[in-house]
Amino acid sequence: MREISITDIEGIKIGQAQDMAGGTGCTVFIAPDGAAAGVDVRGGGPASRETTLLEPRAAADSINAVLLSGGSAFGLDAAGGVMRFLEERKIGFDVGVTVVPLVCQSCIFDLTVADKNCRPDADMAYKACEAAFSGEKLVQGCVGAGTGASVGKLYGMDRAMKSGIGFYAVELNGLKVGAAAVVNALGDVYENKERIAGLLNEDKTGLSDTREEMYKNTVIAENLFTGNTTICCVVTNADFDKAQAGKVASMAQNGLVRAIDPVNTTADGDSVYAICTGKVRADINVTGTLAAQVLEKAVINAVKNAEPMYGLKAYKDL
Repeated sequence: MREISITDIEGIKIGQAQDMAGGTGCTVFIAPDGAAAGVDVRGGGPASRETTLLEPRAAADSINAVLLSGGSAFGLDAAGGVMRFLEERKIGFDVGVTVVPLVCQSCIFDLTVADKNCRPDADMAYKACEAAFSGEKLVQGCVGAGTGASVGKLYGMDRAMKSGIGFYAVELNGLKVGAAAVVNALGDVYENKERIAGLLNEDKTGLSDTREEMYKNTVIAENLFTGNTTICCVVTNADFDKAQAGKVASMAQNGLVRAIDPVNTTADGDSVYAICTGKVRADINVTGTLAAQVLEKAVINAVKNAEPMYGLKAYKDL
């Protein structure tokens, strides 16, 4: 097994755009020839678009793009820019008079980081598509959908830390599996069971344990901070249908469980997409296990590549 770039996976183009002053952005995954895709949503507060397309009962057997963005539910408008870009290039479902691009989207809540009135829109998403087709180099950290991401928000933004977007991919005997993670979690982030980011202590010189802080109050939390969500996209060249892609997404969630704690709470909207470009025959259990491994690493990379900004400390500060 060897590490590769996620852009080495054939059949997928990835691009990013952001507004650094406003503290938000978007990251798009485009399958020009279409790709089977699935999703696994475990958080209690997702902001998403066209998710039901990925149910096995839905007619579409492939989609054209997945968009990850900031802006909370306001950011769902950005998918229109992806649709416009793809329609101009005749990429989508042929309906005779035109093509209808099939675009799924999930958003993180980043309205409290910088400018609450700055949200990803169609123009920003269009620019991300242009970046994807131009082959612009992918950057990790506080860019794209990770521009306004933060972690450790049990007590709100005052003791939170800056996070971002991370990527990681591997190849095993011709099977390629990669992941992108926009880490905007309520909980803390771990590497090899060691806490590396999350809830700061009261004097902001080190880390507190979010789980232990939660355990101090077992009654119903009426004012629990809900501005969270980790949204991810797994990409593989495996030849799976959308039901199998959904299973890969489900197994990939194990990477979040290993890297984030607490995770999948009602205050999060944790969602993992899986896109399968259908080039290589592969075992679904091997693929799902690899997906969890690369997603865990992508989460860690998102934290380690974040820079301190918007008044928030980052991993590099500690």
